[in-house]
Amino acid sequence: MNDTKLTRSEKRKLRIWIQREKDAGMRTRMSIILHLSKGRPAVLVAESLHVARSTVYRVADRFRQWGWIGLADAREDNGSPGVDAMLLLHLRLILASTPQNYGWARPTWTQELLCEVLAERTGRRVSQATVSRCLKAIGARLGRPRPTLRCPWTKGRQTRRLRKIDRLIEHLATDEVAVHADEVDIHLNPKIGFDWMLPGQQKEVLTPGKNVKRYVAGARDAQTGKLTWVTASHKRSGLFIDLLRKLEQAYPRARVIHVIVDNYSIHSSRQTELALANLPRIRLHSLPPYSPKFNPIERVWLDLHAEVTRNHRCRTIDELMAEVEHYLRYRNRTRSTQSVRAVA
Repeated sequence: MNDTKLTRSEKRKLRIWIQREKDAGMRTRMSIILHLSKGRPAVLVAESLHVARSTVYRVADRFRQWGWIGLADAREDNGSPGVDAMLLLHLRLILASTPQNYGWARPTWTQELLCEVLAERTGRRVSQATVSRCLKAIGARLGRPRPTLRCPWTKGRQTRRLRKIDRLIEHLATDEVAVHADEVDIHLNPKIGFDWMLPGQQKEVLTPGKNVKRYVAGARDAQTGKLTWVTASHKRSGLFIDLLRKLEQAYPRARVIHVIVDNYSIHSSRQTELALANLPRIRLHSLPPYSPKFNPIERVWLDLHAEVTRNHRCRTIDELMAEVEHYLRYRNRTRSTQSVRAVA
């Protein structure tokens, strides 16, 4: 590469240009010519600048052919850049939908498919590498969708029912109580969840193989957050009826105990109806179908899984249920302490 030799004055100017140049690519190309002008082999130049040898050869060829002009980025003649705010906006809108909404049979997005849809929507064709950079620029991630059930009621009907329950809780008489009730499954086979690990380490959670289940029916006081619960080996009407009887014992002075439940079958079974005839203080109120996010006790169950059942190492279901009971009692103690402090 003797054609890249420079005079002493040219080398001094080139060093000054490198120091003042803001574009990283331009600085790299200038540095390649400066190294080659000192007689260094292309292999050593590539290693010292952390570039491919093909890059060194290409820059040297352009410099021999065009001189200093050859150091400029040849891509500037390609026109305006393909990525701008409008392209990123289109990408956001596309990701918010599914390929099927754009006439494709595939249910999930790939980068190749995003290239095709972007070309259809914007008239500009971009490469897969460009799409990858755009996804990073807008903070997109490859994640697992959350399965959800849609309430079959109209929005107005759903809103009216939720407002009715809110008014019930807000205007409770001093001798009335309102609780949110629900059931949760406890599995001996642990739920596997994220945990911190050291590099090169993957923690193991020993599973018993044959799963055993227990069930907890709980009620959360809408005003104090206090929990009342019962357990059973089967998720049947008897579990819910036991909870209702436990509520009567837990609130002996309440004239009415309002129990807000979802539409699970055991809450409206014939056995439950017959039991309610002998529980005159209990009044059931149903949430809209498939609306777990409006039942605050669901948050309790999420915490229970996070604190006890996820990645647990209990060998028997009795040992696991003892930890569940301990956590629920602990939660009641801490909630009562917080309530006292809040009042004080």
